[in-house]
Amino acid sequence: MMHGPFNRGPHRKPMGEINVVPFIDVMLVLLVIFMITAPMMTQGVQVELPKVASEPIDTPEDSEPLIASINSDGDYFLSIGDGETPLSLDEISNKVIAVLQRKPQTPVMVKGDRNVPYGQVVTLMSTLQVAGVPNVGLISDPPSRQQ
Repeated sequence: MMHGPFNRGPHRKPMGEINVVPFIDVMLVLLVIFMITAPMMTQGVQVELPKVASEPIDTPEDSEPLIASINSDGDYFLSIGDGETPLSLDEISNKVIAVLQRKPQTPVMVKGDRNVPYGQVVTLMSTLQVAGVPNVGLISDPPSRQQ
């Protein structure tokens, strides 16, 4: 009689259990992936904040930027070219949608007074995001050099 790895003999029983080790490995990998990505799923306005000493943004010469601004009194303005007109948030949203339908590559910038509450700037940026603006730029003055 031969004894070897392929000859198990007549007393071999069928295996009645499932190997769960690969299942556990996959579940641990998924757990790690969800733990890493969960903090990134917070709701917010997507903004690239400017650095203190930032370079000017290169815009194509044929596309005039659309500038939404807030003055120190909290009034909203939308400047297209040279004219500034005080508007409500709904009017700003409608005008931005109209401009982006004609020229989808139009850059949109936000200019806020330094004394305006942060919540009003976020509200304006959220309104622009709902209107379909993919990226909102922030306008700032370069720091003055103290000598």
